[in-house]
Amino acid sequence: MQFGPIPLDQALGAVLAHSVPLAKGRLKKGNVLTRDDLEALAATGRTHVIVARLAPGDIGEDAAALTLARSLVLGAEGLELQPVGTGRVNILATGPGLARIDVGKVNAVNSADPAITLATVPPWHRMEPGGMVATVKIIAYGLEKAHVQSAAQQAESGLSLAHPILREAVMIETVVGKGLGDKGHRVTQERLLRLGVKLGPETLVPHEEIALAEAIGKAPGEMILILTASATSDIRDVAPSALRRAGGRVEHFGMPVDPGNLLFIGDLNGRPVVGLPGCARSPALNGADWVLERLICGVSVSGADIRAMGVGGLLKEIPSRPRPRARRD
Repeated sequence: MQFGPIPLDQALGAVLAHSVPLAKGRLKKGNVLTRDDLEALAATGRTHVIVARLAPGDIGEDAAALTLARSLVLGAEGLELQPVGTGRVNILATGPGLARIDVGKVNAVNSADPAITLATVPPWHRMEPGGMVATVKIIAYGLEKAHVQSAAQQAESGLSLAHPILREAVMIETVVGKGLGDKGHRVTQERLLRLGVKLGPETLVPHEEIALAEAIGKAPGEMILILTASATSDIRDVAPSALRRAGGRVEHFGMPVDPGNLLFIGDLNGRPVVGLPGCARSPALNGADWVLERLICGVSVSGADIRAMGVGGLLKEIPSRPRPRARRD
């Protein structure tokens, strides 16, 4: 692509690189200059203008952006492209779900040519209908067609949306004394409804292994949640032990996400079981959100997956957390 100042009498059909004020109004950047445009520019006293002109092997910004965007969503349901303009195409979610991002393909696209940029939400980010999953932006007025074709090949099917597949869940809460009220159930219900999951009626049992095991064994629904009155502090604590007593297994306890450290995951006859941390009683983002959202959308969550959540897992600072104090001399 050619770029730079040229005389007005050579600028016909070139792309205006910068907006230019006229006697009336402005001539916007990106315009393909016509004879009328050149006359208007000459009327302001200009003799030169900064333009871009595509070479024979180049492709324009809009065509390049659209080529890449189409390749990224190839075969993906739940994603749509907004109309292209100024070298940009936004990629939106058409329904609720999680953004499935192939990080390697995104990096390959961004390495293909400095003028090609692709920005996405983080992998597994929860999306609502109309939410922007990614944006493709070509930052030059044109670039080599071969570079665009190479990037498009590497981008193929790099983005998709994991749709919710679970529709019903049940939560069992343990109580000590008068209990902690129904906030945990209400907040969890609101959390699940974001992805269209219905939470069954509140189920309360004493904070005892046998009572909890019986409730787990009788629990309906496609996913079982356990919220204990006293936080689970060991893999042999009440809730994990109750799950094993009910015939289930515990896959992993603990997670490097704060808040959310004291979560465990397991399985009962093919149904996921999640032992929620106490912070799940708050509507604020916590580690349980990341686990629940994936399970609801049919994305497996293993112990290795949870251990990999540490980078970015510090979700907020809490005033009550002990901190190092200044040394007193």
